[in-house]
Amino acid sequence: MTSEPRTSSASAVEALLVGGPTLLLRLGGVTLLTDPTFDEPRSYQAPRVLTKLTAPAVGPDDLGPVDAVLLSHDQHFDNLDVSGRAFLDRVPLVLSTPAAAGRIEHVTGLAPWEQTTVGPLTVTALPARHGPVGAEALSGDVTGFLLQGEGLPTVYVSGDNAGVDVVEQIAARIGRVDVAVLFVGAANVGRFGPEPMTLNGERAARVAALLDASVVVPVHAEGWEHFTEGVGEVAAAFDAAGIADRLLVLTPGEPTLLS
Repeated sequence: MTSEPRTSSASAVEALLVGGPTLLLRLGGVTLLTDPTFDEPRSYQAPRVLTKLTAPAVGPDDLGPVDAVLLSHDQHFDNLDVSGRAFLDRVPLVLSTPAAAGRIEHVTGLAPWEQTTVGPLTVTALPARHGPVGAEALSGDVTGFLLQGEGLPTVYVSGDNAGVDVVEQIAARIGRVDVAVLFVGAANVGRFGPEPMTLNGERAARVAALLDASVVVPVHAEGWEHFTEGVGEVAAAFDAAGIADRLLVLTPGEPTLLS
């Protein structure tokens, strides 16, 4: 059964969490999907073993038409799995890093701060770092995204960024956002010692404050063995920072209005 929008308001943002990093966003009449992952639970050799623990709440055939995929990176199975990679061929536009565009034919690569348009939306690629300073040599390039349009809420999608310093630079350039979609989970496969490859709860709260986001949606916080935190830790960190009212934890498979 296809998931239909619950509102016709062009100024609303609607989201549906598929699971992991995979989020369906509707904004300005445009439907976007982040990091497609649709496989059933299984393990991958990547070369480190990544084990998926939960199935997606919604299958690819139940999403309806998707105008564009926002792919933070292609090199890790928890952001683009086997079924997700096949899904790319069904979408007219896939935006990701230039490195991903060099590996996958059906990808348009955007360097940091490069822009393109999708309907009424301007999509800007944003800096991201998948781990501590210098992580790129091991974890590869990743990207975030900024969604803007006249009369529309501004949406930040972090991708697999772990650096608060990266967001400090972004905030200095773009100012506040209405909605922040943060990839959390404090992913750790032992590559950088105790340093996580994605935001932990405390860093997510700092990022939310830097961007002065009205609504913060945590994703990529469940479903994989290498996540060291869940939404509970994120909620506790937001509460400690005095911004618990900004956090919106989605129920997988349930369309939700964000603004």
